[in-house]
Amino acid sequence: MQEIILFIMAYLIGSIPTSVWVSKYFFNLDIRDFGSGNAGATNTFRVLGVKAGSFVFLFDFLKGFVAVDLAYLIMAGEMSNAALTNLQIGLGIVAVIGHIFPIWANFRGGKGIATLFGMILAIQPTVALCLVAVFVVMLFTTRYVSLSSIAASVAFPILLLFIFREPVMLYKVFAISAAVLVVLAHHKNISRLVAGNENRVP
Repeated sequence: MQEIILFIMAYLIGSIPTSVWVSKYFFNLDIRDFGSGNAGATNTFRVLGVKAGSFVFLFDFLKGFVAVDLAYLIMAGEMSNAALTNLQIGLGIVAVIGHIFPIWANFRGGKGIATLFGMILAIQPTVALCLVAVFVVMLFTTRYVSLSSIAASVAFPILLLFIFREPVMLYKVFAISAAVLVVLAHHKNISRLVAGNENRVP
């Protein structure tokens, strides 16, 4: 019963539509009606600029972090490391699903990249910091948020499997699945990058 309540809480936290609320209350528009139509940090950077995009990215990042840390509300000290990690992964996945299909915004959300990063930071900080470094380096080098997100996501299973040698099987499967899903979710961005039509961050 406790776990069910935590999963509901994780979904509701993930469902907070940061970019939608920021765009409506500070810019008098719905971010989903502009740019790619996506309610995430990437489109916010593209449409509303660096300040708004950075705020949305940070808040969405924290959603994943907070959702994962809900695991500590049920006496996580009495759980094995593998059991705790599995619970954290479950909560993080539910938060990402909430971001993609937010109940507070008619189930039209973003792609979950920032929330995914926050989830990883809470579970394995060193890996998350490496991914953030990849994202930042790519962003400042190319000025493409979408390409930076893809690069960091692909780096996730590579780091986990070959550098940090993660022992929890579910985490390894999740890392590979997340990378594949992120690439698939960005297929339109990839097409625009190939065609030279993708917008850079100013």
